[in-house]
Amino acid sequence: MKLRRRYFLQLAAGAAALPAVAHTAEAQSYPSRPVHIIVGYAAGGPTDILARLIGQWLSERLGQPFVIEDRPGAATNVATEAVAHAPPDGYTLLAAVSTNTINPALYPNLNFNFIRDIAMIAGLTRSAEVLEVNPALPIRSVSELIAYVKTNPGKLSLASFGTGTISHVAGVMFKKEAGIEMVHVPYRGSAPLVVDLLAGQVAAAFDNIQSSIGYIKAGKLRALAVTSATRLPWLPDVPALADFLPGYEVTGWIGVAAPKNTPVPIIDKLNKEINAGLADPQIAARVADMASTVFIASPADLDKLVIEQTAKWSKVVEEAGIKGE
Repeated sequence: MKLRRRYFLQLAAGAAALPAVAHTAEAQSYPSRPVHIIVGYAAGGPTDILARLIGQWLSERLGQPFVIEDRPGAATNVATEAVAHAPPDGYTLLAAVSTNTINPALYPNLNFNFIRDIAMIAGLTRSAEVLEVNPALPIRSVSELIAYVKTNPGKLSLASFGTGTISHVAGVMFKKEAGIEMVHVPYRGSAPLVVDLLAGQVAAAFDNIQSSIGYIKAGKLRALAVTSATRLPWLPDVPALADFLPGYEVTGWIGVAAPKNTPVPIIDKLNKEINAGLADPQIAARVADMASTVFIASPADLDKLVIEQTAKWSKVVEEAGIKGE
């Protein structure tokens, strides 16, 4: 009887180990065909450029094409839903962005839940926004802007590159913490925002540094502060907003994700290869050219970040009464 019981226990243990063995073997042969990275923005933007940069690296390292598919629409929700409902086999990936942590509060009826349906794989970059004004204004610092707005409430506009974007919530947090009111003017992207800011059609804006840095250095826009916790090497003379509003910090991020239940060995393999790419001097230099920093992180670190930021932005969106378009 003891021998028979031991035999059955050995069979049970062997059966339990089969899925893990299968996943490990699958990861060793992965990828065996082209992998698709879905991007929620149009071609030529920062997310598309970074996806292509890391896709080329992965293609060279893993021996299969990593094909970039741009599926813009609905504030990245079109692309995210496609990946959330794809087979969890590692062959459909998502260029995840910080917007994914804002959207749940803006769009409560989505056909997916980012935290439940998406598994983070690796980071790519982190970047800050810049608070800037048209230089025709008699404002040269954050303190002067706050004082001017308090003296002239509701008269100055504050632009963002879209309702519910990181640019918008950065402005919402700024106005709340500074105790001021400014008229929000949303644009459909950074390019038209910059055009109107240069023309004086709007007074101030939160924009991504990459889009504005050339105009700032040329003196056509005046940078008042960056939204990172400390100063940045691309604008070393521009203070952090936290210098004026302690604790203020808003940074966006871009990463790579997959459908939930993608085998852990595949996720770990991709994480290792992507992090190796981010450590490559040529890729790091390209990232720096985009006024961003490489973002090396583990899947667990990224899952924690997503949960924390989803809670943070949910509170901001709810308190400000922001609605998705």
